Amino acid sequence: MNDIQDSPFTRKLAGYVTLSPVELEVLEQLHKRRRSFAAGRDLVQQGQSEQAAYILSEGWVCSYKIQQDGMRQIIDFQIPGDFLGLRSVLLRTSDHSFEPVTNIQAVEVLAGDLFQAFSQTPRLANAILWAASRDEAMVVEHLVNIGRRDAGARLAHFLLELGARLALVGMGSRAGFDCPLTQYHLADALGLSAIHVNRVLRQLREDRLLTFRNGHVTFDNRLRLVEIAEFDEAYLDHEGPLLK
Repeated sequence: MNDIQDSPFTRKLAGYVTLSPVELEVLEQLHKRRRSFAAGRDLVQQGQSEQAAYILSEGWVCSYKIQQDGMRQIIDFQIPGDFLGLRSVLLRTSDHSFEPVTNIQAVEVLAGDLFQAFSQTPRLANAILWAASRDEAMVVEHLVNIGRRDAGARLAHFLLELGARLALVGMGSRAGFDCPLTQYHLADALGLSAIHVNRVLRQLREDRLLTFRNGHVTFDNRLRLVEIAEFDEAYLDHEGPLLK
């Protein structure tokens, strides 16, 4: 039981609901199919049907869509504690792909197992609905990010959001976080070129606001970054459990 209590997924759900021993036991049952996936090999493909969902335990994943001209748009990055493909299980067909950015460990969750867990523990279903709603709120913020913010604010906002998400599952802080993403990943997520991302990162470093070096993001002046990015983390809903 201690393993499930300390898992990133439980830490994330605990941001919404105080989980009971019964709910923790159901969560433990959901974690019975543990699998490993290598970096760069899709675990869910766009247009795929009858696939499982996954709970990410270790490593990073990107979700993306491929356009007809072959260009890739990264929708988001998934970190430990995130559900992968939940919507595609409920809608029967995946509308985007998931690719591990690093080697990952994930728990395979079949639709039947998920529905059974929901029927056994409605509060757990509420918590997963909260997590899905928070993910939708992030997508809305990403649309604003790409459509209305300049490159500096766009990149700062995105990294501040990643830092807040990682802090929730015990993998980051307001000082910074480890990050395996390349400038090409950031470019595909933010609608910029890799060269432009490099210039923005250099400018943020020279202004002593943010440093991204050797796989680690350091917030050198977080308060100023928040101001530049207009980052209001209320949409992440990290103020503590609503259900006791």
